[in-house]
Amino acid sequence: VDWSNVFNALLDTHAAIRTNDLAKVYEAQSSFHSAFNHTFGSYKGNWLIPALHVVCRNTHKAAVLADKAVNRIKNTRNDHARLHSAVTLLQASYSKTLNDRVDMRRNEPLSEDGSKKVGVLYIVNQLFSMYFELNTLRLCKNLLKPVESRGIHESGSIGEMVTYRYYVGRLNMFEDQYDLAEKNFDYALRHCHKSASANKKRILNYLVPVKLLRGRLPTIKCKFLVSSTLYVSLRSNLKVVVFCISTSAGEVFIKRVLTSAKWNENRKLDGIQRWINEKPRLIYQERYLFAPREM
Repeated sequence: VDWSNVFNALLDTHAAIRTNDLAKVYEAQSSFHSAFNHTFGSYKGNWLIPALHVVCRNTHKAAVLADKAVNRIKNTRNDHARLHSAVTLLQASYSKTLNDRVDMRRNEPLSEDGSKKVGVLYIVNQLFSMYFELNTLRLCKNLLKPVESRGIHESGSIGEMVTYRYYVGRLNMFEDQYDLAEKNFDYALRHCHKSASANKKRILNYLVPVKLLRGRLPTIKCKFLVSSTLYVSLRSNLKVVVFCISTSAGEVFIKRVLTSAKWNENRKLDGIQRWINEKPRLIYQERYLFAPREM
């Protein structure tokens, strides 16, 4: 297999980085990614999977930064041409890993005989992130069925499975499947690394409203799942002393909060507090992680 195209494209990318022109950096990175995809498909085994993951991640980051730079120059906000182009490149990488004919075995080490399917879940997570950024959530369905029918979503690393459940939970929310969203966010929170406070906060930003919608309130035992600082911030921000989600008005309101991504945090909290003051029903309980039912 000829690696010359890959190395030449890699050198062009490094040269573009030195120019500090983010648009040129993405163009060079996309050429490198395309060349790497071609070479990756020509090799047997999965020993190139770590390199493919790095290439996919760098392409995603380069596209986001390039779009921001172009939008800043043009004084616009809606130019996502480079991110759309990056999606095509990652979809090609996804196809080359998913369609490998070698059967995947769990915890199999990388080798020249292993299945390329072990690299699918990481690329799927990158595509989820890009689809959410582009607001093209309908494309997520194209990833869910082939991944879950093969059991790939249960065969990745812990970090990959946590990220996958986080994005699937967000997708469940947009489809009003709050029971499934709760299960996926619960899994993501419980298996998230104990030191990953930023990731836990991202999960809780969605898990807490889902719990509220389903009639469960955060309590003192949340402190054992998240850092003390994050827990204190969570309780002080929510300001939930009395709350009821049993009325239709409460359900409609929380759904508005869940789906209003444009609301800033202060507006959300002020709106919740006003509704709490108007509709006091349920005394806040300290006994459970989320009242009134134990998790």
